[in-house]
Amino acid sequence: MLELKNISKNFGNFALKNINLNISKGEYFILLGRSGAGKSLLLELIAGLRSPDTGSIYLNGRDITDEKIQKRKAGMVFQDYAIFPHLTVYDNIAYSLKIRRLPRNETDAIVRQMSENVNIAHLLDRRTDDLSGGESQRVAVARALVTSPDIILLDEPMASIDTTLRDDVRRLLRKINEMGITMLHVTHDYSEAVRLAHRVGVIHNGKILQTGSPESVFSKPVNKFVARFAGIQNFYSVEIYRIDGKLVAESGNRKYILPEADYPENGLLIIESNSIGLSVIEQNDRDNCIRGIITELNRAENGYELFVDSGDMFHVVVDKKNLEKLSLKVGQSVFLSFSSNNLRII
Repeated sequence: MLELKNISKNFGNFALKNINLNISKGEYFILLGRSGAGKSLLLELIAGLRSPDTGSIYLNGRDITDEKIQKRKAGMVFQDYAIFPHLTVYDNIAYSLKIRRLPRNETDAIVRQMSENVNIAHLLDRRTDDLSGGESQRVAVARALVTSPDIILLDEPMASIDTTLRDDVRRLLRKINEMGITMLHVTHDYSEAVRLAHRVGVIHNGKILQTGSPESVFSKPVNKFVARFAGIQNFYSVEIYRIDGKLVAESGNRKYILPEADYPENGLLIIESNSIGLSVIEQNDRDNCIRGIITELNRAENGYELFVDSGDMFHVVVDKKNLEKLSLKVGQSVFLSFSSNNLRII
């Protein structure tokens, strides 16, 4: 449906480098990356606001690399909405239809239907400088949809939305996608990808590092940078070898027992914070049991996060019940335990 072939673009001191990407019809694709990674620049190339230095862009099998914006059938929703403050909601939504010189009655029917679809029909006569962030977002989405685009491009659509309104916007975006419209949504927020995406990609310094389902990308990251987007904080450079019939990953003086598999001689060991058990008694029945000292204890979204120094520094998440049951506090000696099956090497 959307295909990018070897797209490169120099922009000041930054460059997109040989971007190759395929997005299927009806798919919700989220591209994750930090500010300055190249996400917005890539959207601008697809929309026709900029031209690539090299490479080709195809939409539904048609080369649109050099086509004018209005012929691309790609609707874009900007981070700051880019709606016209001097126009009413109705006139903002109708703007592109009027440029195309559609008959007034046809324009009116399309605008009113689209405003119903995004739940802003009651706002059509209002000026846009009186709208909330969530209402402005819906106007921008409706304006992008009225021309029946083949794909919607969303640039950080949650960035200017209050936390209390984000669930409403997510429901709106899901509804649009369920109408069969393909979505390319760029963001720095991992949680948006988990909640919305069929597939995700991670971009860094102008290169796409990995693509796949959220489950595959976040459970099997190709490198440390991708793993950071999955919220993983425990990384250890290790040497891998076999001793006494067991596969071992060694980090400094610390040894971890690995599940049987083919590994390189060196790699990066990943342990997810929520896969680590914590107790005040040594767990001899676990593959890996490590003694450490709690150095930091903080409130977290789903309980508490602890930093435990055992030679390697561990990040561990516990719920309030276990925190109170174990009477955990800074300076306390504890045991960390985890199964070999919870260890991954990248």
